[in-house]
Parts: sequence; C-alpha cells; structure tokens
Amino acid sequence: MATTINQSFLQLKSNLEITGLQQATVSTRQQNVRDALSTDLTVLDSFLTGSYRRSTMIAPLKAADIDIVVVLDVSYFKQDGQAWLLDKVKATLKKTYHTSPKISRNGQAVTITFTDFTVDVVPAFNRKGGGYLIADSVNGRWISTDPKKHVDVWAVANTAHSGDLVPLIKMIKGWNRQHSGLLRSFHLESMILEILNNIKIDSYSSGARFVFDKARKAVKGAIYDPAGYGGNLADYLDTQQKMDDVVSRLDTAYNRALEAENLEKQGQTALAVAKWRMIFGDYFPAYG
Repeated sequence: MATTINQSFLQLKSNLEITGLQQATVSTRQQNVRDALSTDLTVLDSFLTGSYRRSTMIAPLKAADIDIVVVLDVSYFKQDGQAWLLDKVKATLKKTYHTSPKISRNGQAVTITFTDFTVDVVPAFNRKGGGYLIADSVNGRWISTDPKKHVDVWAVANTAHSGDLVPLIKMIKGWNRQHSGLLRSFHLESMILEILNNIKIDSYSSGARFVFDKARKAVKGAIYDPAGYGGNLADYLDTQQKMDDVVSRLDTAYNRALEAENLEKQGQTALAVAKWRMIFGDYFPAYG
C-alpha cells in the first residue's frame, strides 16, 4: 500500500524488476544456448551482456532481450564475411533449436525467439588492443566494442550513486517504454549516465525530474559509448521529426514531474501520484 511519494517510488522500483523465478529461467536458458554453440564451434569465451548484465533490464521479461556474446576462434573470421558468420551461428543453433523457437539473423546478432523472452547471440572476435569485433551484416563492416567494460562502467557509477543510479535508469526506461519507446535502450542509458555524472540523487522523484529536464537538451547532442568505441549513439534520430517527437515527450514528462513535485509540497499526494502515473503508466502504483 503506497500513500506517500517515497513509498510509491519504492513500489515503482519493485514493479520494474524481473522475478527470481524468471532470473533462474534466464540463467538456465542462456547456459543451454552457450552449450549448443560450443558443440559445433570453437568458442574461446562466452558471456552475458546487455541490459541484463548491467542490471538495467526492466519487466516484463517477455519484452526483453537477453544478450550473449560468443567469442569465436579467428579461423571463422573473413574480412567481408559478416553475413556468413551470422548464418553459420544460426545454422549451428538450429541443430539444437529445430522445432519450437523462431531463429532469425539480424544486423549484429542471431535472435532466438522463445515463448517467454528472446535471446540475441552476438558472435565476436578478440580485438587487437582490447575489446571485441562484432559483425554488422547490414553495412558489411566490423564494429569495435567492449561490453565487459560497459558492465564495469555502470557498476562503478552505480556505486558512486550509492546504488540509486541503476533503479533510476530503469525508471526512465519504464517511461520510455510507456511512451512509444522512441529512444534506444543503450543510448538512453548512456545519456542518463552522462547527465548524472557528479550529480547527487537526493530522491527518485527529484532524480527523475532532473533527468527529464536535462535530457531535453542532451538528446540533441552527441552521446558516445562510455567504453570509448563507435560513433554517436544518437545517430538513429536522423530526422527533425524524430528529434522533435523525442524532445516533446521529454518536455511533457518534465512538466508533469514538476507539477507532481509541487502537488506533493502542497500536501496533495493523491493528485501527485496521478501525475506520476501519467509519466510511468501502470508501473507506478495507484494511490492508497
């Protein structure tokens, strides 16, 4: 039962979590996928990555992707073999998952669509100088990245914020999902990381309002991979219409958060909760 804004945000935090049973299912499933690949391919390393590994994945699990990086022996590397590599991984997975799940090749991964969630398998090679090379079959190129470093960067930042950064990131991701999902997950997370650098999170409510405020400007600029690879993460917002839509949603969220804080100060908690529910949807508990 939530009758204060603080209680409501704690319930919001809980509502965004996947359950312990779901975590157990993910653990078993991802290990089975990794084992299936090791049967036919020379795998040097494999590990979980993405929002699940950074602890920023939000419920429901059915709408989530579990990312697995599989580091292969260099013998599979071809300078122009991005599509070939993904097709080889797909064919290998089909030997194990040949009946129920749908398996498809995407730009940088092979996606296994299970009934409860999807798994993205990203083949990679060790990169000279550190990090990894992953295939971009759409543009016919190899992309440098380091998902292990992403995990470290997020963990260090979360510790610096006394454990409040990751929950706040998940709350903003919940808002994004409730309002058309116009922002890509990693771009949004990286932008929040930058916005809150050296900023103290006094409360989840004031933190959310602060992020919405600063993101209106930050989203218009370049946001780069915190691991130091790649170009501008906002490149997909490549038309004025896309940018205007994102800024408009951020502006609406900021104004509603501001109104909610003012209502709370006036002792009108129920009305403040209603405002927050306009931002976070059903993730945010109703008053009472």
